[in-house]
Amino acid sequence: MTPAWLHPPQGPSATLAQTVAATVPVFTTPRLRLRAPGLQDYPAYEGVFTSDRARYMGGPFDADDAFADFCQGIAGWMLRGTGMWTVTLTDSDDAIGWIFVWQEMGDPEPEMGWILTEAAEGHGYATEAARAAMPHALHLYGRGGFVSYIDAGNPASIAVATRLGARRDARAEAAMADPDLVIYRHFGLPEGT
Repeated sequence: MTPAWLHPPQGPSATLAQTVAATVPVFTTPRLRLRAPGLQDYPAYEGVFTSDRARYMGGPFDADDAFADFCQGIAGWMLRGTGMWTVTLTDSDDAIGWIFVWQEMGDPEPEMGWILTEAAEGHGYATEAARAAMPHALHLYGRGGFVSYIDAGNPASIAVATRLGARRDARAEAAMADPDLVIYRHFGLPEGT
């Protein structure tokens, strides 16, 4: 049974929620769609963030912290003009992951990040979705104006950053002084991608 607080809004509240969500840019690729997140996406988000899949992002979280993180990604649109997208396949509205272009609480710089459901991993979706969001991130922050904070033990995420043309930034890493963190700075997509 769905908790009452996850029921979709009704009436004028639903109209207002749709109006606000419509301000979030939508990006598509041949396989994917990046759209505004909604309450319907939270169960999948909670499933990812309360599982071992979130170990490289400070998790696993409990359900309350997962919901707070979900809300932070959505609130970024209102507070900073950027935030989190839900990633779906083009022929489905079910969440398979999330792309973040935001400045999360505690981060010294804006960040591009990604996480997928377990079923979506291994298909190139994270790279494809991040490529779709890259022009937006570059428009907001410029070349070199945003990073990806990656757990040093997460080779899959490091590979995504590298495919996106990001370069490791030793100076930013030294400033953070966290031996478990690597920081990749984004300058735009490599030519020919």
